[in-house]
Amino acid sequence: METRKVLSSLCYFSIFFAGFIFPFIVWLASSDPETKQHAKKSLVSHLIPIIPTIFVVIAVVYEMVNYQNELPIFTIIAAIVTGLVWIVVVIYNIIKGVKVLITE
Repeated sequence: METRKVLSSLCYFSIFFAGFIFPFIVWLASSDPETKQHAKKSLVSHLIPIIPTIFVVIAVVYEMVNYQNELPIFTIIAAIVTGLVWIVVVIYNIIKGVKVLITE
């Protein structure tokens, strides 16, 4: 198996063990254009879930300050959306990692 394919697929699979650090290092260190492209795509896909996670934190703080004795609807909705985004991103990275490995 080619090193390029293994390194590219590890960039996608790193969502399980190294977050965005591994694709970032591969993107900076690799000289192969195809590996750099996969590293950049996986880095972006690893960073996407951070955006809704920030909304969960904002929702929790906002509802703790303003609505202490009420049902935290904004927090619940933000948590559900964030969970769905995380699930989609993990599935996407698994599919892309496997595709990179099986392509000729």
